[in-house]
Amino acid sequence: MKIGFVGTGVMGTSMAGHLMSGGHDLTVYNRTRSKAQELLDRGADWAETPAGAARDADVVMTIVGFPTDVEEVYFGEKGIVAAAPEGSTLVDMTTSRPDLAVRIAEEADKRGIETLDAPVSGGDVGAREARLSIMVGGPESAFSRISPLFELMGKNIVHQGPAGSGQHTKMCNQIAIAAGMLGVCEAIAYARAAGLDPHTVLESIGSGAAASWSLSNLAPRMVAGNFDPGFYVKHFIKDLSIALESAQVMGLRTPGLALAKQLYEELAAAGGEDDGTQALYKLYQA
Repeated sequence: MKIGFVGTGVMGTSMAGHLMSGGHDLTVYNRTRSKAQELLDRGADWAETPAGAARDADVVMTIVGFPTDVEEVYFGEKGIVAAAPEGSTLVDMTTSRPDLAVRIAEEADKRGIETLDAPVSGGDVGAREARLSIMVGGPESAFSRISPLFELMGKNIVHQGPAGSGQHTKMCNQIAIAAGMLGVCEAIAYARAAGLDPHTVLESIGSGAAASWSLSNLAPRMVAGNFDPGFYVKHFIKDLSIALESAQVMGLRTPGLALAKQLYEELAAAGGEDDGTQALYKLYQA
């Protein structure tokens, strides 16, 4: 397929690279061209705008930062919806607002274009190793057509329902991670306060009832003082804000989510917005 790929950041570069390894032709766009250089060196074409990446594509995939970025690349003056050819498929893999996914679907449908909202989970490691969990909303016909591409990037690929369903599922994912991250940080802090070796503690609790992706993958980074981003704090705060707003619209109480958002905002205010999410542990080191 001819694929337009917009967003070559921490995760997007690996994801796009897997598509190229699968034999597909890529045209890429990123606001900072240098971040796409690895893909350009491998043979990807460069587009000057999101519209340029979409114009001749069978499929356009996007993974950008914030809902405002999604709106810009899809609906801006040089946006994707107006440029993509009839019969193409648009796939937004950004974690974004469910209502925005519905809006993209409605506007694209007017032009004979199908869309999928397909946010991912698994972080930088999952993207690099093609082990992402991909949560998909949109028509079954588009899901069937794009599934071979998803299979190049992920291992757990589930169609959740109509437009917006993928984003709602990702909110469930982020809520579970947010509360779990508090527990992981507090467990490591407790281990150190008790005079235990955190590495040895992780050997015991990492495979028992407390096991989780965060405990296995991010707790060792906490212990090592490695706060490099696999997923940025500023992007996680965005996700938690979307989840909290969506929960409030539904009349749902989410006290754990609210507390996690408060603590991550405290971390960002202290200069940690560009750290990885495991940097929440810094608040427990004071």
